[in-house]
Amino acid sequence: MSFSCAEVPVQPLPATEQETGIDVGLKVFLITADGDAVDNPRHYRQAERYLVKCQRRVSKRKKGSHRRRKAVALLAKAHQQVRRQRADFHHKAALALVRAYDTLYVEAIQPANLSRRPAPKPDGTGGYEHDGASRKAGLNKSIQDAGWRQFLSTLAFKAASAGKRVEAVSPAYTSQDCSRCGERIQKSLSVRTHVCTNCGLILDRDENAARNILWRGQRLRGLAGMPAGMNREPAGLQPLRSVSDLSREREARHERHTSIHC
Repeated sequence: MSFSCAEVPVQPLPATEQETGIDVGLKVFLITADGDAVDNPRHYRQAERYLVKCQRRVSKRKKGSHRRRKAVALLAKAHQQVRRQRADFHHKAALALVRAYDTLYVEAIQPANLSRRPAPKPDGTGGYEHDGASRKAGLNKSIQDAGWRQFLSTLAFKAASAGKRVEAVSPAYTSQDCSRCGERIQKSLSVRTHVCTNCGLILDRDENAARNILWRGQRLRGLAGMPAGMNREPAGLQPLRSVSDLSREREARHERHTSIHC
């Protein structure tokens, strides 16, 4: 039995006039553009040995027996505890962010796509090439353990209930682009530190991504923010130009065209 209340009035939280970008990950669960990180509790990983033990107990019991039903109930209870721990963590982390910021920018990621198995590639001899599927399986398990989709849904719900905003931006190249100068620095997933060869910025990879998410969200909302003050282009976006800038460009093109024909 469940109960729900309809038309419950929204209770906005006090405005903080602060905004930030959020990058979710596995090394830490999330990090903000300010550098504040939330540790990844890894609830499933912590309980994995006990879950395997419970599953093995179910497999050893005779189907249809009372002992098997008890083992199945024990396994279900263990999984339920992990789900409840993860949901509780998501709610507490989301509430802390909503209390601290008025606007939160997140990546429009698709966790289901990130946790897909690699497609098999035939090697031409009747077998298949080594595609790192076993290693990817461990990564997929960690992604599912983090529960990014559930957390982002919880964050959006709590923000709406508190009168705050959650804006999703494109995740393309947020980890590759420098958050100071915009230079694209290619790096593999194993490289955890961003080192810009153009401006010399050295920063944690995830914090660099969170800053890019913040710049991108501000630009999409039409806010000048830090990127304009630093005279840089946010990741993957073209700089906004004023009407006066466009007019000067047209006059300069007209002068060049006139001088060429003269």
